[in-house]
Amino acid sequence: MAKKDALPRWDRKMQQRLARGEAAALGELYDRFASLVHGLAHTVLGDERAADHLTRDVFAHVWEHPDTYDPKQGPLRSWVAALTHRLAVQRLRATETAALARAGQGSTEELERKVRHASVAARADYIVQSMPVPLRAALELAYFQRRDYRQTAADLGVTEDEARRRLRLGLQLLSTAHDTAHDAGAPGAPPGYGGAA
Repeated sequence: MAKKDALPRWDRKMQQRLARGEAAALGELYDRFASLVHGLAHTVLGDERAADHLTRDVFAHVWEHPDTYDPKQGPLRSWVAALTHRLAVQRLRATETAALARAGQGSTEELERKVRHASVAARADYIVQSMPVPLRAALELAYFQRRDYRQTAADLGVTEDEARRRLRLGLQLLSTAHDTAHDAGAPGAPPGYGGAA
């Protein structure tokens, strides 16, 4: 229980420090969440340079608007992920709309399909990163190494029932990535990251 209490306390203190304009707080926040932000931005945008720019934009937004985070609504990590997702989808939509207008080819339906696909992929990445290590390890063995539940159990040193339970729970969590994709483009609507943190 103490570990669960420590995170919200850190989140509240971080927000207070940012609100006071402590540059060191922004540095700590960047150190903790930059790889998360960049990874999500890259998943949505599909471009390293665009992800770099968006990462800077996300931390600039946090620095300029620390009061938009409410610790009562969930962890700071989830808020930063939702902010990243929202800004990345906006950027993708703007970039693709401009490309559509220049080329004169494609349709808004294709654009929305691309945005939904990027949103689902980003949400799935976030869910996997946020999973407890035992679930993530089981899924990685099953998916990347093509192990069945018996082999996964042997590799992890757990019972077959436990391996099946971990795989089932991990897949249930991953299935929520698609369930919340319809919220991805709604301005200000969080993509549902809170539940996976």
